Amino acid sequence: MKGLEFRIDRRSGVAAYQQIVQQTKQALRLGVLVPGDQLPTAKAVAQASLVNPNTTLKAYRELEREGLVEARPGLGTFVRQSLARPQTAADSALRGELEAWMDRAREAGLEQDDVTALVTSVMAERYAVTRPAAEHPGSAETAGTAGTTGTADTAGSAESAATTGIMGTRGQA
Repeated sequence: MKGLEFRIDRRSGVAAYQQIVQQTKQALRLGVLVPGDQLPTAKAVAQASLVNPNTTLKAYRELEREGLVEARPGLGTFVRQSLARPQTAADSALRGELEAWMDRAREAGLEQDDVTALVTSVMAERYAVTRPAAEHPGSAETAGTAGTTGTADTAGSAESAATTGIMGTRGQA
């Protein structure tokens, strides 16, 4: 079993089960978890993170519905699918550039919340989805805009902080 540890932020406003789902997905994206790895038991997560075992089971069921993990009765829950891409590996050029940028941001005096706000803002701009106003008939959005909406996985710094708390033994998380 992996040395995966969930970090639950009770002040984030994000449900604990959702934090477990997001942190598991992050571990899958970063290669901390790979197909065949066993997730911690609900009992182990409950003891380490002080959450009800049913909270972990709810998260694992959601991950199972998405096809990312599978429950094996009597054995545990195992990773079925990776979300990792070569560009996100610990030794990738993109990661190296991001690490260098983070170093420059820290040297410039930016705090973690400043960096989160900056990255979230740029990410929302760069990954924005544009839809014609006709796709949103009658919505408040179409009344005063051209129908452009920005979306990003990271809805805000509290949610972002709550969903990035995984710790693993493979790679750097």
